[in-house]
Amino acid sequence: MYDWTIIGAGVSGTLIAHALAKYDLKLLILEAESDVACGATKANSALIHAGYDAPYDSLMGKLNVRGNALYGPLSETLNFTFERIGSLVLGEGDEDFKAINSLYENGKKLGVPDLQIIDRTTICRIEPNVNKAYEFALYAPSAGITEPWEVAIAACENAMDNGVVLNLNYKVIDIQREGDCFLINAEILTKGIINCAGGHADSIYQLVKGSESIGFEMIPRRGEYFILDKVVSGLVNQMLFTCPTAKGKGTIIAPTAHGNVIIGPNSEVVTKDATATTFEGLNEVKTKALYMVPTCPMNMTIANFSGVRAEPSTGDFIIEETNISRFINVAGIKSPGLSSAPAIAEFVEEIVKSISVREGYELSIKSHYIKERRARIHLMHQTPKVQSQWIEKMPTLGHIICRCESISEGEIVDAIHRNCGATTLNGVKRRVRPGGGRCQGGYCGPKVLDILARELKCSRTDIKQEKKGSWVVKDWKTQ
Repeated sequence: MYDWTIIGAGVSGTLIAHALAKYDLKLLILEAESDVACGATKANSALIHAGYDAPYDSLMGKLNVRGNALYGPLSETLNFTFERIGSLVLGEGDEDFKAINSLYENGKKLGVPDLQIIDRTTICRIEPNVNKAYEFALYAPSAGITEPWEVAIAACENAMDNGVVLNLNYKVIDIQREGDCFLINAEILTKGIINCAGGHADSIYQLVKGSESIGFEMIPRRGEYFILDKVVSGLVNQMLFTCPTAKGKGTIIAPTAHGNVIIGPNSEVVTKDATATTFEGLNEVKTKALYMVPTCPMNMTIANFSGVRAEPSTGDFIIEETNISRFINVAGIKSPGLSSAPAIAEFVEEIVKSISVREGYELSIKSHYIKERRARIHLMHQTPKVQSQWIEKMPTLGHIICRCESISEGEIVDAIHRNCGATTLNGVKRRVRPGGGRCQGGYCGPKVLDILARELKCSRTDIKQEKKGSWVVKDWKTQ
């Protein structure tokens, strides 16, 4: 019997698990994919928005600003990358000026710090590669960049360090009431459910509502992206946005946490699992990018990808205990979902605490709570002296597997054997980046495959790229 079961191991679900793991609760996370952060969390702009965009009277707006403020201390506690680099919303002409002024006023109402509207001269000084046609911009210094998948991995790892159970490759297909509890797939008994299933949150809620209307639906929108090689690092210094539209925040060009440049997205209504890239979509992004930064070297592209975000039909986040006792929806977490995620976890924590008070008890903190996550080994960021000291302690740190990102065997082994450790090639890539560089795993992929098989004590034919069926090496006699 679990006290709470969280369905979905994206950034919202894992941060909620992290927030609740400090209490004497028996917690379970169920995830349909082979790893955490396999949905929208792994495929987005990786930006922590300042918070001026969502309406000031919306839950999105309030949680974005709060979430942004929480990222600094959270990144120190969970040891993930986060840097405030600032953002510019670029504009020209009367319509853009009205839009930017509206964002400014909205942001001030929400308490976004240090917002400014700057002129062309200032834009050109701080972003010399930007199109000189832009006359003004909204500047927000509190905006930042991170690794969204690493936020989720770090949160889940720390939650597991504190006793939370993670079940991967577990698809929820049935939820029944069993007295005052819920029975999931006729085998998991839990007192409460927190529905963080992303684009499938409506389907999960429908399982408990049966034939009743759930009152909302998820409208999947696909965004497509370019990743440019690190050789173009410095092309832009901050995240650059075009003026937002009804479809979203606009196209962005921004540095990534690892020195690449990310460009995108477009916005297109699709089916829930339509994550393929298209010529038309990428060409739309490319055209907008070349207007924003005419010298943008699109020939330096090393990867394209797309992500599908869950657009709620309500127009706002849906975070509430439903009329079914102890069933909490965390649904419609579209952009600024990543930016809001720490505040979403805080919000849900308060709901869980209020439920416990309603039921006549208060949550107690664990006596042996582990607050901080053990830091990852980042050898390439250390001085030669520190590198030598590490390699003396762990010789496999001196065996470089990924030349593009300078990632060692020791770092990969560490990523495999932690709680919430990697079991797939993409899982290793998300944690320590072999395959994330210029050759996209062409050199290091087979080596990582061998390390995974060795450390997990299985055959190479058991190792997958990501999802079920995505074998890298296939034994045609048995599969």
